[in-house]
Amino acid sequence: MTPTPPARRALARARRDGWRHAVMWLVLAFALFPILFVVSAALNPLGTLSSSRLVPAAVGPDNLVRLFTDTPFAAWYLNSLLISLSNAAATVFLSALAAYVFSRFRFAGRRVGLYGLLLIQMFPQFLAVVAIYLMFSRVTELWPRIGFDTPWGLMLVYLGGALSINTWLMKGFFDTVPAELDEAARVDGATHAQVFFRIMLPLVTPVLAIVGLLVFISTINEFLLASVFLRDPEAKTVALGLYQLVADQRNTNFGMFAMGTLLLSIPVLSVFWFLQRYIVEGLTSGSVKG
Repeated sequence: MTPTPPARRALARARRDGWRHAVMWLVLAFALFPILFVVSAALNPLGTLSSSRLVPAAVGPDNLVRLFTDTPFAAWYLNSLLISLSNAAATVFLSALAAYVFSRFRFAGRRVGLYGLLLIQMFPQFLAVVAIYLMFSRVTELWPRIGFDTPWGLMLVYLGGALSINTWLMKGFFDTVPAELDEAARVDGATHAQVFFRIMLPLVTPVLAIVGLLVFISTINEFLLASVFLRDPEAKTVALGLYQLVADQRNTNFGMFAMGTLLLSIPVLSVFWFLQRYIVEGLTSGSVKG
């Protein structure tokens, strides 16, 4: 029986697009394999690397229980959330202030300051680890509350490395906002603070959300500087604690390690879900409504 013309067209389309679907499924399998393996290892009651499989032989909460009873994981988790949320909020606020000044004001040293921020960003932050360590050794003696083994001292270091690039990123976004809005507000008697908080910030919501999300993700996953500053087991973050689990006993503690990574992904996904609506709303809304 000869196929009808619609059937022939569908068959030809399937032959033409079949390789695209095959490539898509291969890419999807490649992307999902590590996630499924980590989930399987986290649910595996044996909790060892050698016994981990893509499809576990048994499922149980043993790794979750061991993670909270055998390690101070709750303290690590709270430390990670405190440092990441505080650093993201402080970075967004301070970078927005600096970007507003560089975008809207003309003053002596403005160009030098902008190029200075760009030049600092060219050097990785870990190159200054030795200098930072010596500096905070002295700070710890004078002001222990912002020294080693404290989240506040580590946040100061994170802020120093994050403000430069984020200030440049926000300044480019601030430059796209018409200056006539500022002038109209000042004619109506608005102060610089009112212009900044009531006019500028609502218009640059997308870049604020993006910077906050990127800073939060980079901070919660940061390992190098945290390993230098946080030496007390109770003061460690999740990244440091999980590394400590598998540094010497990778096979034995792999199940707890996998469970910890899954728990660490929860705040990252939550922050992304919370901020994505601000990104979409900021990109689709305008400053003037007719």
